[in-house]
Amino acid sequence: MKFILKRVSNLTVLITLFSVSFLHAQISTSGSGLRNIGPDNAGEAKVNQITADAGIYFNQGLLNLQDNRRSQARVDFDKSVEVFLMSNVNVKSNEKLKNCYSQLIETVFRMEFPSSQLPQIKGLAVTCGWNIDGQLADSVAKLSIASPNGILNVSPDNALIRSAGGVVGQSEFQQVGFSDQKFEPSPLDELSKLELTPEEINVVNTPEGREEYVLIERAIANKSLGFKFTMHPKVQQFLSYYRGRGRQTMEIGLMRSGQFVRMARQIFREEGIPENIVWLGQVESAWKPTAKSWAAASGLWQFIPGTGTRYGLRINGYVDERNSFEKATRASAQYLKFLAARYGGNWELGLAGYNCGEGNVDRAIRRAGVADFWAAYPYLPKETRDYVPNILATILIANNPNAYGFGHVRPAAPLQYQTVRVPPSTSLATVASLSDTTVDHIRWLNPEFRSNVTPPEPYIVRVPMGRGDNVAAVLRKSSVVNGGNVAVRSVVKGETAQQLANRTGMSQEALIAANGGAIPTNGKVVVPTNQKLVKPTYSSRPSGGATPSPATTKGIQNVVVKPGDTVAKIAARFGVPAVEVARLNGFSSVNTPLTAGRTIRVQPR
Repeated sequence: MKFILKRVSNLTVLITLFSVSFLHAQISTSGSGLRNIGPDNAGEAKVNQITADAGIYFNQGLLNLQDNRRSQARVDFDKSVEVFLMSNVNVKSNEKLKNCYSQLIETVFRMEFPSSQLPQIKGLAVTCGWNIDGQLADSVAKLSIASPNGILNVSPDNALIRSAGGVVGQSEFQQVGFSDQKFEPSPLDELSKLELTPEEINVVNTPEGREEYVLIERAIANKSLGFKFTMHPKVQQFLSYYRGRGRQTMEIGLMRSGQFVRMARQIFREEGIPENIVWLGQVESAWKPTAKSWAAASGLWQFIPGTGTRYGLRINGYVDERNSFEKATRASAQYLKFLAARYGGNWELGLAGYNCGEGNVDRAIRRAGVADFWAAYPYLPKETRDYVPNILATILIANNPNAYGFGHVRPAAPLQYQTVRVPPSTSLATVASLSDTTVDHIRWLNPEFRSNVTPPEPYIVRVPMGRGDNVAAVLRKSSVVNGGNVAVRSVVKGETAQQLANRTGMSQEALIAANGGAIPTNGKVVVPTNQKLVKPTYSSRPSGGATPSPATTKGIQNVVVKPGDTVAKIAARFGVPAVEVARLNGFSSVNTPLTAGRTIRVQPR
């Protein structure tokens, strides 16, 4: 699904509305106790403290991003957002907090997923009252249009196309994401460059081709596909492509489809969409939930952020629901339903709108003078001209694989799992241990998670089939899962509570309290620990700049300030959050001016 990113104001509004409503929902469900901040001095002080704390983390993130420490930058930006989420304040009720938070979400997103629209770091600083170095802001903003992985070749016809509800300006291929989360390339990136060969184009002129054309027209007229469309030689040309050099692409897609197509058909049926339209997923992502395009379209259905939030998919520091199985599928069906209604049930135009945005389709219809895809065809972007017949060809193959030479492909078994509602901020390591599996497998079942911790609100997590009851039983009883400071242990058959306490190094009372007042005779228990299961990783020891003196007690080092140093710069060299250095030395800001030669304290990780 594609949209037009030059309409940035629309994206901003969508992200803003999403951010504020999401924040309100999170805090409400986690029982934080919302309150309104009035104009009194105490309220203003609280507002200033929230924005100042968020600014310290944000500035630290900029420094890490400038030095290409992307994983640590993400940790810092997430913490900046968390300051608002954990403040016990209804951000929506205060104009400054609302504007600061909304712009923060959008700015971080634009830094993480570069496009032709620069992140407005200086504007964010003005809104939030942050003292951010102008050169630092400019250098990081430029990273959002730099191309560390090389330039994507984009033809003039294709310069304004991208999948998942939106269109983007011509752009370089970017490194996206702050972490090492793995994504797979979207097949539409290759489709945008595909040129059919003369043999593929001329297939319609052969006797076999003319006979096949008639048979397809007959199938369409019989409504055996569940919806009507106009047969065109371009559809047959893509059939020829898939039977030849595109065979492997089709085989892989048909195989992978087995995991998701049953779920997709059910949701499309519930939303009133012809079930065969689900094969749009094969062209969009080859049924890869982690597919991502060069323009940051993501998931099975390749939503760009604006269209994703438009249909209720949340994108924040914790989750990107465009990568969800069920939520993204339902959002896709709802968007398709909107497009079909817009174009009077014409599914070719609806599919075109999914690819390039309804604005482009509307303009093509006006130029053609009729609401017909093939009449509007010359006025649509190149990728869209190929996209629609490609999907129609895929639908024909998927409905009769034997006829097109794909009868040997056996679809994968449907993906099976159970869902469990877990407490706020539950470690995926805890879920994995309770499920007798690995964190990697839980992440594979839940590709929407952006870290190994669930959001700070109750959230639905997928676990392997047959493990849901066990996970739910332990989490329902435990009072210490929230926050992740737990380990999971199995109770040995015949083991007493005291023996378990001795083995885990915990008191019997603490174990009983952590597990709902009783220790089971078998199964699993949670054990409170002194260390978090999920730790942020920090950079290596500093090199250059401020000179550390010999280590002092408790790991704290005295650092001699060099000319030009700030708290933030010194903290970045030591790989620690600047906010910790600031607080250790009693500073109110990471940009506090430092006199060369003075000594400040740093506690390296």
